Amino acid sequence: MNEDENEAYAHHPGTLPVQQLRPGDHAFFSYEGDGHGRDVMSAFVWAGLARGEKVIVFGPPRLTEGQLWSAFEDAPGLLLATAHRTGRLRLSSMRQLIRPDREFTADRQWQRLVEETGAARAEGFTGLRAYIDMGWVADLDADLDTMMDRERRAAPLFSDGFYSEICAYDRDRFPGRVLRAMRQAHPRDLLTRIGQLRCLHLGGTLHVVGEADLTTRTQFTRALEEALRLPRDEGRVTVDLRRAEFLSVQCARDLVRLAGEAGTVRIRCSARHGALLSRLGARPADIEVSG
Repeated sequence: MNEDENEAYAHHPGTLPVQQLRPGDHAFFSYEGDGHGRDVMSAFVWAGLARGEKVIVFGPPRLTEGQLWSAFEDAPGLLLATAHRTGRLRLSSMRQLIRPDREFTADRQWQRLVEETGAARAEGFTGLRAYIDMGWVADLDADLDTMMDRERRAAPLFSDGFYSEICAYDRDRFPGRVLRAMRQAHPRDLLTRIGQLRCLHLGGTLHVVGEADLTTRTQFTRALEEALRLPRDEGRVTVDLRRAEFLSVQCARDLVRLAGEAGTVRIRCSARHGALLSRLGARPADIEVSG
């Protein structure tokens, strides 16, 4: 990803780790290399199974079904086999979805997804989630503009919170303009791997997204120090942890120490993170629990 793409990625207001996706979310995800984003895909699948949802995976067309199953090889084999046997987890393709049609149209895809959603409801699932690798565009020789138009007009599919979807783009197979446009067209934009941390300082607020742990502690602490050094208008610096999936004790201690030294820091966070910060000595007046 080049510098311009990094900048656009960082400024997406809906950037989240995959663990924080909720029913009804429509998310952009991009990956690079032979890993095919397997950690994000696996986390999405297993979260759906844990919530009693039906899950359909439309994997990269160049992968065989066996290769796609291997992406879940670290998960419990019995649970995976049971989900597959009972139809809770299905591997499919865009070709299969639009049958008997052979040519992709947004209307045909829309119709079939509505049908799949209705079937999942009738079968008693709590929701339907789909992971769609966008490699199907080249596989079906589909028009990029048609695909992009579908993505921009997809909101009604998600309106009642039953259906959720990740659209996964291989960065080596799509032009930069398409990736940038599709990132902005989706309400959610996923971090590219499990364990990633992204810190963004905007308008007096440091947004912390992902996992602040031992491996990302230096990045986390540096971002805090830089945010506290930047010139600002009257008022306190806000550290927003609501999109932080994990906050280690070490990183929490760094935050409490730096906030105490600055004396003008407000911390927005979940009740879980707020309790940890309080135990480590953060002042109650500095903590704003929400979300």
